[in-house]
Amino acid sequence: MTWVNAIVQGLLLGGVYALFACGLSLVFGVLRIVNLAHGDLTVLAAFLAVVATGTLGVNPLVSLVVVVPVMALLGFVLQRALLHRSLQGGELAPLLVTFGLSIVLQNALLQTFSADTRSLPAGEFGTASLQLGDGLAVGWLALSTLVVAVAVLAGLQVVLARTPIGRAMRATSDDPETAALMGLDDRRVYAIATAIALATVALAGVFYGMRGTFTPTLGPQLLIFAFEAVIIGGLGSLWGTLLGGLVLGVAQAVGAQIQPSYGVLAGHLVFLVVLAARPSGLLRRKELR
Repeated sequence: MTWVNAIVQGLLLGGVYALFACGLSLVFGVLRIVNLAHGDLTVLAAFLAVVATGTLGVNPLVSLVVVVPVMALLGFVLQRALLHRSLQGGELAPLLVTFGLSIVLQNALLQTFSADTRSLPAGEFGTASLQLGDGLAVGWLALSTLVVAVAVLAGLQVVLARTPIGRAMRATSDDPETAALMGLDDRRVYAIATAIALATVALAGVFYGMRGTFTPTLGPQLLIFAFEAVIIGGLGSLWGTLLGGLVLGVAQAVGAQIQPSYGVLAGHLVFLVVLAARPSGLLRRKELR
């Protein structure tokens, strides 16, 4: 039962990683950008929730009504004002721009909120659990995070496959020049994609803030976990992102069961094995083609 519990908890942890990674996967799939500021934007969303809950006196889940639109608007503005220009400068320029954005966000958060550790109060919802058997329990918050991750990824898949803006994203991703000839404004399409991606980042930041603690400098660590989940599943594959998050979560949970200090290391080792054996990821990129 101990190992079963480790696998179950790993799957729940994988839901968090999948939620982290879906925005990163979407931005890469549409814009061909590896956003190095992704983790710091997740932390920014968590701190925005801290401000919203403290100012309005609402539950962190209710703060999503404020945080999600703010982050989506930020994504739209960032793409129109900053990222789109970097796309014209080759493959290296977006990496440098998002790296610089990461540094700016970290320092801005440190100046504003100090280096103190924060968390979002989840109340009874954060401690309540569903007892499945002797020694096996599932936290409602962790289960909800996994359900939200699956729902977000399924929603993104529907948007990309069945809506006009989704078809525009796929067309612009596959062949920007031909899409432009057909009247698609790539700048607008990319901005909408980034806005959607940062809306998912807002969800990830708030749910993570309710599950654990965070600081202004946590962003790079979250970026690593999100990046590993995307690579394991397959770059640009939405369902691959979910699979990658689950594999990473189970690897860390099983490693921690063997030895508490092996948790993160086990996840990194699985990432390296997948990268060496199947560089394209466990699922090939199909969703955006």
